[in-house]
Amino acid sequence: MTKAKAKGPYHKDTNIPTTLVDELLQGCPPLATQEDLFGPDGVIKQLSKALIERCLEAELSTHLGYEKHERGTEEKTNVRNGFSHKKLKSEQGPVDLAIPRDREGSYDPLLVKKHQTSLTGFNEKILWMYAHGMSTRDIQAQILEWYGVEVSPQLVSNVTEAVMDEVRQWQNRPWRKGIRSCMWIVWCSKCEKTSAS
Repeated sequence: MTKAKAKGPYHKDTNIPTTLVDELLQGCPPLATQEDLFGPDGVIKQLSKALIERCLEAELSTHLGYEKHERGTEEKTNVRNGFSHKKLKSEQGPVDLAIPRDREGSYDPLLVKKHQTSLTGFNEKILWMYAHGMSTRDIQAQILEWYGVEVSPQLVSNVTEAVMDEVRQWQNRPWRKGIRSCMWIVWCSKCEKTSAS
């Protein structure tokens, strides 16, 4: 009979303490499903929200020059001033965030920019679906199915139009001589296979 290997201080190939992983999974059932971990109310969504809000608090502390609840000897002209709420679209569904703000309104978050409506990767998926020939309405329906978030056809159009200039430039780029001959060989071999059939 072999002995179980003792847990190391960090989870495999990461710098995340195993005790932290164990604590995160305490709220899950013993046999956690994908829904428990990645679903609309899963651990990943909750962790994302907590991490983003903690980072935003740290950004504001850096901007103001002091930590939350810190008392200094000098008079502070700009102080914390509550939170504004923002709903971002993400792969796990909508995420409600509490964005900290300052009294002077000079704090401009870096992690979640002002007017940002989705977490990273959302726009790339819209572009991927568009590149694969899906219509604006099809993309809208797919996002509703995947994320449970209704987006307007105008948002899809805006995202795709934002990169169309780059796409047109790439399509109209000058071809190098080697690429043309390679494409000619591929085309000729395709013709030979078709005529042989």
